[in-house]
Amino acid sequence: MQQKTVRPTRKSFGFTLIELLVVLVILGLLAALAGPRVMKYLGGAKSDTAKLQVEEFASAMDLYRLEVGRYPTTEEGLDALVKAPAGVTGWNGPYLKKKDVPKDPWGNAFHYAAPGQHGSFDLYSLGADNQEGGEGENKDLVNW
Repeated sequence: MQQKTVRPTRKSFGFTLIELLVVLVILGLLAALAGPRVMKYLGGAKSDTAKLQVEEFASAMDLYRLEVGRYPTTEEGLDALVKAPAGVTGWNGPYLKKKDVPKDPWGNAFHYAAPGQHGSFDLYSLGADNQEGGEGENKDLVNW
């Protein structure tokens, strides 16, 4: 006895239109529910990064002061942490890992003044809006 195998006459490859629509609806629902939450965490991560950068700069400033005897002047700015200013003795930098002074997470330059209004130096980022004051992502991130 020979057994006959029954082969389907129609081969089905791929997905039907209904299956694709169901997947798209599910993805849309997931994006609608999770999207705002993900964006909130992304924004918070930028603020946390800026806060860490300010702390890193402050530590580098303290090391600069130990070796040079003073903090960089406002005119020398943060560049004094990566390039020796003219006429400075005792500079043993660079005091930052990067060759250039990094910008804040929103692409703006950090603000620096020495002597500062709040201490030996003021170092801060103005947040996402790059304007003084604000809340949330627009909050200023400072070293004082």
